[in-house]
Amino acid sequence: RLRSAPVTVRFVTNTTKESKRDLLERLTGLGFDIAEHEIFTSLTAARNLLEQQQVRPLLLVDDRALPDFTGIGTDNPNAVVVGLAPEHFHYEMMNRAFR
Repeated sequence: RLRSAPVTVRFVTNTTKESKRDLLERLTGLGFDIAEHEIFTSLTAARNLLEQQQVRPLLLVDDRALPDFTGIGTDNPNAVVVGLAPEHFHYEMMNRAFR
């Protein structure tokens, strides 16, 4: 019914552990009729902010989330993006983030 209604459909989540592509595959596997542009995640919001502010982040996110940041420069970071990524929260990485 939503598809036939005069409304925009979006699937919104605050997950930071997987990319839009992974979410799309999972949702279509569950039978949802969905396109990638209809998914909005906290990673989408983070990427939009990075592009608006023109900063270069240190990405403390799960490796499965990295595809959502393709094309974003990360050399000589001047910002930090933090997601749910316990494997990246260790002394060396936290030191880089604070610097």
